[in-house]
Amino acid sequence: MDFETLITLTTGITVLTCGLAVAGLHAYAAGRAQRQALVDRLAATGQIAPVGRRRRFGDLDRRLRRTKLGRKLELRLLATGLDVTPGEFFVYMLTAVAGLWLVGQATLAPFFGPIAGMLGIWAAVQFLNWQRQKRIERFINQLPELARILANATQAGLALRTAIGMAAEELEAPAGEELAKVANQLALGASMDDALGELADRLPSRELVVLVTTLVLSNRAGGQVVSALRNLTETLEERKETRREIRTQLSQVSMTSYAVPALGIGSLFLMNGVKDGALDRMTGSPAGQVAVIVAFVLYAIGFVMIRRLSRIDV
Repeated sequence: MDFETLITLTTGITVLTCGLAVAGLHAYAAGRAQRQALVDRLAATGQIAPVGRRRRFGDLDRRLRRTKLGRKLELRLLATGLDVTPGEFFVYMLTAVAGLWLVGQATLAPFFGPIAGMLGIWAAVQFLNWQRQKRIERFINQLPELARILANATQAGLALRTAIGMAAEELEAPAGEELAKVANQLALGASMDDALGELADRLPSRELVVLVTTLVLSNRAGGQVVSALRNLTETLEERKETRREIRTQLSQVSMTSYAVPALGIGSLFLMNGVKDGALDRMTGSPAGQVAVIVAFVLYAIGFVMIRRLSRIDV
């Protein structure tokens, strides 16, 4: 093989290698773009956690999602609108439980360590319930405007699917985010009944159930959807004002329900501060431990009863 042939062969191999490299980069970029589009679509429909930041504890999160508890936790987190995966929330909760366990054991007595840990789990569950309820309340307050937008869009001759997408763009969170999930599910081929039914399951409320039922029946059987939405808008406005008045009247009762157990926990710190080691001696006997457990149970019953009595369904 002479020198010129070697140069030609080398040049050909180099050109072929560069061509393959360019084709590989193009295929990689196209695949990455398709993957990102799929991830965005699945995140919008709530099938995976929303993207936007680097997720921690990925292995734990995948294993937790396979369990029944993990799936329930994932649905609860989706309803709260928090940008947290089930694995992250589980680790954060365990960290808080461990911290409260150590604080209760160090400041009060070793017996109060497990109790403080259980209070940490209860506090985490209550935090999720509070976030979920706050999101539901905000969504309910947006329902009159949502019904008005849907009525105007359908009166203009737009299909219900298009009207939902328009409402998702015009409304702020949480209504805009939830309707965007519904619109994406409809774009992926889900039926109107299933998409709206999942919305009602994520944010359960009587007002939303009435709106979903109206939309589903109108989409299934036809009829005067505009007049139904107009009447529903007026009804939702009245219910919104009624709920606001009831919530204002019962705000003091709600604060009392949290003040009762707080006074009980504060009395423990006061008792231990007045006489150092009093709780250690009290919980050193079985009778003292039983008395503490009974007291905590009574405080919990008082909290639940006050919350039940102050709950008025409108």
